[in-house]
Order: sequence, then C-alpha cells, then structure tokens
Amino acid sequence: MSGVATSGSVALKPAQKAAVLILALGEEKANTIFGGLNEDELKDLSFALANLGMVPAHVVEDVCREFADSIGATGALLGNLDTAQKLLAKVLPPDRVAQILEEIRGPAGRTLWDKLGNVSENVLANFLKNEYPQTVAVVLSKIKRDHAAKVLALLPESFAIEVVMRMLRMESPQKLALEGVERTLKQEFMSNLSATMRQDPHQMLATMFNKLSRQAEGRLLMALEERDRDAAERIRSLMFTFEDLKRLEPDAIRAVIRVAPKDRLVIALKGASPAIHDIFLKNMSERAGRMLKDDLANLGPVRLRDVEAAQMEIVTAVKDMAERGEIRLVEPGDDDVMI
Repeated sequence: MSGVATSGSVALKPAQKAAVLILALGEEKANTIFGGLNEDELKDLSFALANLGMVPAHVVEDVCREFADSIGATGALLGNLDTAQKLLAKVLPPDRVAQILEEIRGPAGRTLWDKLGNVSENVLANFLKNEYPQTVAVVLSKIKRDHAAKVLALLPESFAIEVVMRMLRMESPQKLALEGVERTLKQEFMSNLSATMRQDPHQMLATMFNKLSRQAEGRLLMALEERDRDAAERIRSLMFTFEDLKRLEPDAIRAVIRVAPKDRLVIALKGASPAIHDIFLKNMSERAGRMLKDDLANLGPVRLRDVEAAQMEIVTAVKDMAERGEIRLVEPGDDDVMI
C-alpha cells in the first residue's frame, strides 16, 4: 500500500476500501459482486486489489465497521418497480431496460408462448382480432389447445373461419416467419400487457364485498351509493351471491349438489328465497328432494351468520368450479337466467 496510510480506513481511497471489503467477504461472495459490475468498475477494483499490499487487521476492521455503519444509517428502504427502473437505467440501454421490465410485469413463463398461455383469453382475443389471419393461425398453433379453443371462440365468426382455413393449410412455420410473429407480439402486445391486465377496481371491490357479511356489505354499498351511485351499481352488478345461483344452468346446479356437503347446503338454503329452493329441488331426484325438505323442516332456528357462512362456502365452491371450466357462470345482467 505504497503511499497510503494504514493507521485507519479513513485514509484509504474509495476503490481501496472496496478492495479491502471484497477480500474480507471471501472469494465466493466476491465473485457474485464482480458479476454485477460493469467493465470500468471491474478495472478500477482490479487495479486497487493488485496494488493493495498487506492490510493490517485493524484497518480491515475499520473498513467493515464503516460499511456496516453506512448501511445501518440508511433507515427504511423501499423497493418497487420504479426503483428497479431507475437503477437499471443507469447501467443499461433503454431497450434492455424495457425488456427486463416487460419480463417483470408480464405473465409468468419462460418463452413467449408460455407467457401467452397465462394471458386471459379475452385479452388475447381482443388483440388478435386486429391481426392478419395467418398471424393468428401461427399463434393458436403454438399455444395450448384448450387455451387456443377459448380464444378462437371469442373471435368474430367470419374472422375465426379465415383463421381456421389458414390453420388447415399451414405447414410448419418457417423460422423467419415465426421470429417475425414473435417480434410483433413482443413489440405490440406483451410490452403493453401490464396496462391491459390491470384489474378493474370495481371488480376488485366486488370480490372483496362478496367476502363480507350481508350486513357489512349492505352498509358499505349504501354508504357508497350516497357518494357515487354509478360506482355502487357497477360493483353490485359484478358481485355473485347465493341468490345468483338461479342463473346457473341445470347441469351446473346438479354439479353443485354433488360437491356441496349436504349439511352445509341445508343451512345455506335456510336463508334463501323460495326461487332458490325450487331451483335445487327441480334438479334433485324425488327422493333427494323429499329428504332436503325434511331436513329444512327439522333444522330449527339458525344464526344468520351461520347461514351466511354456509352460503359463502357454496358460492366460493361455485366460483372455483367455474374457474376450472367445470360449469359456466351467466354474467350479471345477462337475460339467460334459468327459471
């Protein structure tokens, strides 16, 4: 350490302090740090290491203590997407930063086609309907069959037929053509997907309200109506309640009857309307219906919160079945109500 005082770390230059800290951390951790440095930083640090010489133990201790003190004085830290973007922008070109942020924001998956498989069919169909049929044919041929079928069903009929015809005549896509499709999807779709997939706050609140007790739900919706009637009505239209089971098709009702624990179904029906009672009875065998009526008649008084809990369990099961594609939920406001 020629020309450098070693009586304390304060006399060391920043690069020398970094070199001391690197040596103190050990080879394995040093390699990790080296991997995150750019070429100029590596040169400066390597030069300091090469000329460091023997460093007394008290100097090493001083450097490590100074580093620990500086970290401890930082206080609370906030790590978010903006922080990552600012740090990346200092060391990477804009296109590389955009690519990394796309990976962070976008759906999970190692390849573009994996990612598309995790995109809502509604979002994907809405984008693809504006592309060339040949492009759509390539996309549908590369993603999972069940997902492709859902997307195809959402495309305008005449356009969907054009896509089907292209798929019938399509051979294995040439590498250049495939790269062109991938480039288009990345530039025009995946880079803008985060904004498209941002959850509607009305839908988010409707989901939350579904988990409230009936009294709490009613109080909040009434209070919201006084402040913003349109928002309250939209949230209410997006909510799915036990009474909405009358919107299910007969096959779906029968599926619910099969999976719902009989004791929980009886309690849930205790507080339901006659219309809901009729829906379930019509989709049971005569013997099962008679037993359900007897169970309801013999149940006796039940606390309202217990009825609500049982109804919520069944509503949650119905939603889970719909997400798995086992049944279909009729959207609120749809005239296709089963009676």
